[in-house]
Amino acid sequence: MAKAKIAVVGAGLMGHGIAQVFALAGHDVNITDTGLQLLDTVKSRIAANLRDLGEDESVVARVLPCVDLTEAVRDADFVVEAVSENLALKQKLFAELELRVRRDAILASNTSVIPITAIMADLIRKERALGTHWWNPPFLVPLVEVIGTQWTSPQAITWTMELHKAAGKKPAHVKKDVPGFIGNRLQHALWREAIALVEHGICDAETVDAVIKASFGRRLAVLGPLENADLVGTDLTLAIHDTVLPAIENRPGPSPYLQDLVADGKLGFKSGEGFRKWSPEQQAALRTKVMAHLKATRDT
Repeated sequence: MAKAKIAVVGAGLMGHGIAQVFALAGHDVNITDTGLQLLDTVKSRIAANLRDLGEDESVVARVLPCVDLTEAVRDADFVVEAVSENLALKQKLFAELELRVRRDAILASNTSVIPITAIMADLIRKERALGTHWWNPPFLVPLVEVIGTQWTSPQAITWTMELHKAAGKKPAHVKKDVPGFIGNRLQHALWREAIALVEHGICDAETVDAVIKASFGRRLAVLGPLENADLVGTDLTLAIHDTVLPAIENRPGPSPYLQDLVADGKLGFKSGEGFRKWSPEQQAALRTKVMAHLKATRDT
C-alpha cells in the first residue's frame, strides 16, 4: 500500500502500540496526547518495544509527537483515537477532529465495546467514520476489527481494511455495529459462564482457568468454534445444545458475584485479589508468560 499519513490521538498503552505498527509498516505517524508525560516518553517506549522484539529501532524516527491536536491531524489520511473508554469523551473528541482534519480523512475509533454509531452520530460527514478495534498489545495481537455503521461508505471500509492488512494485521470486517463487536462478545460470553461456574460452587476460579487451558483452549488458535462444529458435525452440535444450553448462564446483567468482588475492593491485580489472590511475584510471572506466548506466536 502507498505510504499514508497517520495520526494517533492518545499515547498510552494502546496508542503507542498502534503508532509503532504503522511506523514499522513505513508510514509517517503523528501522535498526540493531553498528558505531556505520555507524549514525552512515547518514542522511548516504542523503541524499547522494537528492541525487545528484535525489530529495527530506527523506525521510531517516523513517529512525531505533537502537543497540538490540530498540528497532529490536519494533514492525516487516517486518524485513529485511543483515548479512555468513555462515550462522552470520544464524542467530544470526534467533534473537534472533524473541524481539524481534511475532508477526505478517515476517522476511526479504537473503542473495544462502545457502538461506533453512538460515537459518530453527531458528525457531519459520517460516511468516513468507522471503528478499528485493536487488541492489547497492538504490536503482538494480529486482529483488528473494522466496524462500519449504517453511514460508513464501502470505500472507507475497503481502504481501512487494506491499510491494516498491509501493516501486517488481520482485519476482520464487522458488518453490523453492535456493542462489543465480534471478539469481545465471544470473549465475555465465555467469561459470563466462567464466573457463573464459580458463583454456583461448581468449581473454583483456578479450576476454571485450568480446564480451559488444558482442553479446548489448546486448539482455539487453529480451530475456531464453527470449524469445530463442522468437524464434529452440526447434528452432534445440535444434540449437545439441546441438553447444555438451557443450563448455561443467561442473565442479561453482570453477575452478583462479580459485583460483590468489586464492592469489596477485590479488583484483581490492582488490589492483589480478585477471583484469586495474586502476589506481586505471581502477577509478574503471569505477565511474562503471556508476553512470551504472544511473541512466540506473532507470525502465525
